[in-house]
Amino acid sequence: MVFDLAFIWAGLIAFAVLTYVVLDGFDLGIGILFPFGKSERDRDLMMNSVAPVWDGNETWLVLGGGGLFAVFPLAYAIVMPALYMPITLMLLALVFRGVSFEYRWRTERKGLWDAAFFGGSLVAAFCQGIALGALVQGIEIEGRNYSGGWFDWLTPFSVLTGLAVVVGYALLGATWLVLKTEGDLRVQMRGYAWWLGAATLGVIGVVSILTPFQDPVYFERWFNLPGSLWSMIVPVLMAALSWSFFTGLNDQNDVRPFLSALGFFVVSFIGIGISFFPMMVPPSLTIWQAAAPDSSLAFALVGAVILIPIILAYTAYAYWVFRGKMDPSEGYH
Repeated sequence: MVFDLAFIWAGLIAFAVLTYVVLDGFDLGIGILFPFGKSERDRDLMMNSVAPVWDGNETWLVLGGGGLFAVFPLAYAIVMPALYMPITLMLLALVFRGVSFEYRWRTERKGLWDAAFFGGSLVAAFCQGIALGALVQGIEIEGRNYSGGWFDWLTPFSVLTGLAVVVGYALLGATWLVLKTEGDLRVQMRGYAWWLGAATLGVIGVVSILTPFQDPVYFERWFNLPGSLWSMIVPVLMAALSWSFFTGLNDQNDVRPFLSALGFFVVSFIGIGISFFPMMVPPSLTIWQAAAPDSSLAFALVGAVILIPIILAYTAYAYWVFRGKMDPSEGYH
């Protein structure tokens, strides 16, 4: 393993993507669960629980995408045409979802913007999962160009990963509402968290079983020594998190289920990293082949060293200011 500027930047991009998933995942999950709010008051509470932080969460998506363009331009040039449709649909869905945060409170036609909030969240989550599945399957490259077809991203495996992300985000949304609300809504979401937790672990298991068969390199990493020694950490951590999640729900602990659900995503991300490394675009484009010149990496790193701590600081401050249970009589809007 070479510890150089390209490796550092790969780590920063991975950190940005993971941070986006764990932060924006639960507010996309609230959108997915939005139609299940039993009353107008419950739906208001659901939206208000993330209204102060949702746009800041998406900073990490901009950082991950912009960073990929700046420091791994070849990877960007290959991934974008390969995943053009799901990425475009995801961005359009995020736009409709973002607009609904403001318009819903300023119109008499709330139903339209409720649908936009739900639909935008569902489509964005599904497209993110499809893009992940397509990347895991591998992208055809010839020379320095994408050589596949328009719909290579659409396969049973990518649809499965799309559904897995939808279910997982819904779990994050349910556990966030358990953490932030009281009364009937909290009880309802605690009930949802039980079966969403079981469903999330089930789809993670199915995707994990199928992933090694997408590429011989993945299979070797997971089932041949010494690589399997590292990969065995993943199911052990997942088992510990599962115990923490379900015992937390059973003990009426509001914090532990949310943190454990976040842990499901972190450990899954580690598993993907074990499969991928050192590939930036599986199965053939490595981190170093995709990287920009060292002078560009060094220049961009100066900005990252300044900006990332600032983003982390204001994100932490926002969550600190809006910590604790919500007061139903007060809200962001």
